[in-house]
Amino acid sequence: MTSPVEATLAYAEQFHLEDEVAHAARQRGLEMGAVPILPGGGAALCFLATALNAKAVVEIGTGCGVSGLNLLRGMRPDGTLTSVDVEPEHQRLARQAFADAGFSGGRVRLIIGRALDVLPRLSDGGYDMVFADGAKQEYSDYLAEAIRLLRVGGIVAFDNALWHDRVADPAQRDPDTVALRELGKLVQGDDRLRPLMVPLGDGLLAAIKLAD
Repeated sequence: MTSPVEATLAYAEQFHLEDEVAHAARQRGLEMGAVPILPGGGAALCFLATALNAKAVVEIGTGCGVSGLNLLRGMRPDGTLTSVDVEPEHQRLARQAFADAGFSGGRVRLIIGRALDVLPRLSDGGYDMVFADGAKQEYSDYLAEAIRLLRVGGIVAFDNALWHDRVADPAQRDPDTVALRELGKLVQGDDRLRPLMVPLGDGLLAAIKLAD
């Protein structure tokens, strides 16, 4: 039997509908083992990018393009998404999704490589938003890079912040869950950030950069 909490969360998730392009990209991602952000989390990304009037966004973990579609749809028409992934085939499929949605090649810069090798080459304070959906045990390192990359007033966001309901269960001590708990503590304890935990999808942890 579904509990009231489960019904409420399901209602909130189902409130956010995907179009055919995003749905097709989601199916390709699932087939490739690149599990995409859920629709509610994707809608939150689009909302944040829109609120920021974002022109420059960094994405860690291209997948097959679902999160990138949400970011691009929220960004300014002249904005550029810089997306990093280690899998060339994932990025090829993401490029297909972006083209199907009408986003030209000039709107997206796809970089193949390990995020922690690529991010240090990007400009300090040059970005409005950083979104991470990569290796969970590297999230704390992504946070440090994101704070450097963001302008004051920019936003960093992390997918899977609730990690299949494991983060809230203290009995769960696997490395990914522990890394996500540590990330939460780092974000909460950093005076440069104002955090928000959004219980959509698998959890989205976001924070505004208040100061350098």
